[in-house]
Amino acid sequence: MIYFKDVSKIYPPDTVAVKDIHLQIEHGEFVSIVGQSGTGKTTLVKLMIAEEHPTSGEILINDIDIAKMPVSEIPVLRRQIGVIFQDFKLLEKKTVFENVAFALQVCGISGSRINKIVPQVLDIVGLDKKARRYPGQLSGGEQQRVVIARSLVHAPKIIVADEPTGNLDTINTHEIIEIFKKINALGVTIVLVTHNREIVNMLRRRVVTLEQGVIVNDQLKGKYVI
Repeated sequence: MIYFKDVSKIYPPDTVAVKDIHLQIEHGEFVSIVGQSGTGKTTLVKLMIAEEHPTSGEILINDIDIAKMPVSEIPVLRRQIGVIFQDFKLLEKKTVFENVAFALQVCGISGSRINKIVPQVLDIVGLDKKARRYPGQLSGGEQQRVVIARSLVHAPKIIVADEPTGNLDTINTHEIIEIFKKINALGVTIVLVTHNREIVNMLRRRVVTLEQGVIVNDQLKGKYVI
């Protein structure tokens, strides 16, 4: 499903972000990508969603080389990949329901369809009873759940989460990870980029470790050892 073939990204003049990355992630996997700050984790995410293009190599999503994808088709790709960042970026003057619905409205989805989809994704993240609240009335963990719900509205096959628990306490962090496990059980591929050693070791899923832009470890039931 996701295939990095000898991918390198070099920023001018000569800053190597990632080098010779060979990585294959199959449908339905839950993979943690770990490493210290500056090891290339975020660059890998940007390459995966075509926000950046590789200097060399190929990146295939469902057998399509996304580096060669026309700019006009990139929004379609990003609807197939739900992306979650540490920064919530919620619209403060819109309710939970409206924040999630907005991701559908901008794509021209009908009101009747929106009214069907939004309650479904809010139920998945446990916010069905808080649909009328505003972001300022929610905890940090609840705000991140809204972001996750928003990422699910197009029924993506892949969720990429870049440090999604970086601003959360331990309890909220565990709750968010449980939601990701629930989504993964529905058949969605999860790519979790994190520096949280405790979470990675608790998951006991596949762990890909980056060091200075290079994959130095790839274990099916790994630990964060750096």
